[in-house]
Amino acid sequence: MLTNKSKYFWLFLFPSLIGLIIVLFIPLIMGINFSLTDWNGNTLSKYVGFSNYIKAFQDESFIESIVFTTKFSIVSIILINIVGLSLAVLVMQKMGRWSTIFRTIFFMPNLVGGIILGFIWQFIFNKAFVSISDLTGFDFFKGWLDTPQTGFWGLVILFVWQMSGYIMLIYISFLSNISDEMIEAAFIDGATPIQAFFKIKMPMLMPAFTVTLFLTLSNAFKIYDQNLALTAGGPYNSTQMVAMNIYNEAFSMRNMGYAQSKAIIFLIIILIVSVIQITLTRKKEVDA
Repeated sequence: MLTNKSKYFWLFLFPSLIGLIIVLFIPLIMGINFSLTDWNGNTLSKYVGFSNYIKAFQDESFIESIVFTTKFSIVSIILINIVGLSLAVLVMQKMGRWSTIFRTIFFMPNLVGGIILGFIWQFIFNKAFVSISDLTGFDFFKGWLDTPQTGFWGLVILFVWQMSGYIMLIYISFLSNISDEMIEAAFIDGATPIQAFFKIKMPMLMPAFTVTLFLTLSNAFKIYDQNLALTAGGPYNSTQMVAMNIYNEAFSMRNMGYAQSKAIIFLIIILIVSVIQITLTRKKEVDA
């Protein structure tokens, strides 16, 4: 028998459940259905079974985009968390109003849309860097988006610059909850600032690592607009990420059913990686 409390619980939960069903579960079921067809977006489709999935695993461009996205995600996740944590520690120092100013400055790139960021950094790499090269004579600054290697690092720089300020705020919220008395007690016992940070603060930041790793992981894997604006997948699709590969397959090649099968594979990969990441970091939280 439902109590008044449980009635109100389901009453308030009902709109959210309806929203999830409409915008998430129904499209997911429809997407799985379309992935088993040869639908091109216009004509009636016929079922082709799992042939789209078999074809996807034999598609070299799709596999290469997965490898590139994985490499990009690993490097970006590490750098974003290092930079974000470093910025959090920096602005947590007693600097008066400058602390607030620095927080605002570091967070501002996250407020700019990915397309605009891509064009900004495209100008920096193609114009500003070339001008620096002409003035200094260093070829290091030339052709930053002309090769797969420099294109990769260009995307990493853009993404780290955009996400670090957002991750900084998460670390700040957790650092603020660490007792000053605990740190002072460690100093009294003879601990150095570095020892206090790694022995006391770092274990207590493990819940923050769970959150930040998940956010950076999910955002790095699904990146599209920055990829489009900065390199457009070039040169020769060498910097094409999975989201762009799926988009081009669907809307450029008009292979909607085949593109949907790629999207389902991509979804499964992200789910597996996310579950592994959350499981491992949650264990560290318990140990801490």
